[in-house]
Amino acid sequence: MAKSDEVERWFVETRPPSEKAMRRVRDIIVAADRRITEYVKYGTVQFKSDAGDFANFVQVKRAGVNLMLMRGGRLKGRYPHLEGGAVKRMRIADEKEANARKAELTAMVKEWCALQTGGSSDR
Repeated sequence: MAKSDEVERWFVETRPPSEKAMRRVRDIIVAADRRITEYVKYGTVQFKSDAGDFANFVQVKRAGVNLMLMRGGRLKGRYPHLEGGAVKRMRIADEKEANARKAELTAMVKEWCALQTGGSSDR
């Protein structure tokens, strides 16, 4: 997926302290399935699939990446770094940790897209 100009502007304007790690998480998420897109909503970066929002960055002025999945409770896979019940969160300290979580993030995206369309992942 091509990167959104709107999201690029958000990074330039916001200058989050963990920008490198956030950009890495972003790259992993949008590369996981072609049905994931990105946009800015409520002042932060959102990721969505065909039928709804998947996740967004929260607490962007703090160090580290905080990825919130508002409907994360729908995911049934085992994701050891997800915290919470219906609303889930994944905290990632830095770019190195983002790279270490690539497989987990990719699996979450693939499951989300499959849930939304009733089928398997497109990648």
